[in-house]
Amino acid sequence: MLRHVAAGIDGSPEGLAAAHWAAREALRRGTALRLVHAWEWQPRPAPTVPADMSQRSWAEDMLAQASDSMRAAYSGLQVSTHSVADAPVEALLAAAEEADLLVLGSHGISGVAGFLTGSVSQRVVARSPRPVVLVRAGECIADEHFSAVDGISPDEIPETPYRDVVLGLDTHRPCDELIEFAFDAARRRAAPLRVVHAFSGPSAYAAIDRLAPENDPELRAEHERAVAVTLRPWCEKVPAVAVTETVTEGRAAGELIHASAGAALLVVGRRVRQTRVGTHLGSVAHAVLHHAPCPVAVVPHG
Repeated sequence: MLRHVAAGIDGSPEGLAAAHWAAREALRRGTALRLVHAWEWQPRPAPTVPADMSQRSWAEDMLAQASDSMRAAYSGLQVSTHSVADAPVEALLAAAEEADLLVLGSHGISGVAGFLTGSVSQRVVARSPRPVVLVRAGECIADEHFSAVDGISPDEIPETPYRDVVLGLDTHRPCDELIEFAFDAARRRAAPLRVVHAFSGPSAYAAIDRLAPENDPELRAEHERAVAVTLRPWCEKVPAVAVTETVTEGRAAGELIHASAGAALLVVGRRVRQTRVGTHLGSVAHAVLHHAPCPVAVVPHG
């Protein structure tokens, strides 16, 4: 049974973009939106806090304004707020526990550092028990849809088709939670689902006297069969979703970043595992969170 979509906000433009994306997702899911803000007492409040307000008062005021803005922008949306005096990472992880999905903001694209998620967002994504979506600053409803005729905004024509949902699939570790999330996201948007699977060819030594990996039809066919077998039950279960499969030799992160250009959403997985240094995000998820131009959903799985 659906509970709610949660969005972590902090008064920044990227937090507001995350709240708007979460509001639209809540409407797609037919559930409520919860706006969450975590604050810790500081002897010197942040510059965003007015001198005549306490941190708690500012947080409550910011949440109230954001809540009013969401209700005004999205008719019929149920909105609740939650202000908690706790460390941001712990507060957001607790919010994720109670939600179906957690949405966080990102600082956006930078020519130097790429998709800056920030230490809080990265730690939450790496530890969250629920899927987390990262939304870059400036993301809006028009970015989710194809351009309307004569430049009319999707706000004016709600039935303007959604852009594709892209799923990064590793057939060595197929994951029902990940695939289900991607199919569900595409179904709710009536959008096509593009499944991208990248494979590595044999090493240079093993490839001696063989065709180059990208020209090895047997190797490619093997991976294409694995993708088809993995997806077949889901295509039968969710026939309304049109699925296209791209199987290519190369680095998964690079292929997914390329495929995400012009997409409504990129979906990748994160294995739930512990290392000697704690939780681990994974190289592919880490790379796309830094460089993908569209919102990225990271889905935890076993």
